[in-house]
Amino acid sequence: QVQLVESGGGLVQAGGSLRLSCAASGRTFNNYDMGWFRQAPGKEREFVAAINWSESYADSVKGRFTISRDNPKNTVYLQMNNLKPEDTAVYYCAASNSRRDVSSNYYFRLTSYNYWGQGTQVVVSS
Repeated sequence: QVQLVESGGGLVQAGGSLRLSCAASGRTFNNYDMGWFRQAPGKEREFVAAINWSESYADSVKGRFTISRDNPKNTVYLQMNNLKPEDTAVYYCAASNSRRDVSSNYYFRLTSYNYWGQGTQVVVSS
């Protein structure tokens, strides 16, 4: 069982930056592939980024967002730079025990993840 708790969301102006954190419980954090998703009002939850021994990103955030992980701290991060109003959403952390190539489309799907956090709100003002 893995419990995930996100933090770091908030209100930021367009062009600004935020760093989201996701703290995971358990002693086997490094055995999980980690992902970030987001859900804007009235829209479906969508893939943002994933990481295990490599990284992958949605096209909409490539070059602006960076996913990283600190295994001793059981934490995964999402550094978000040059934020845009369309980045406004609730951001969710997720964990998968699949251990596949993270660039695979498999990780773009919500059903590929076993555990989810409760989300953290990000609002980008224009």
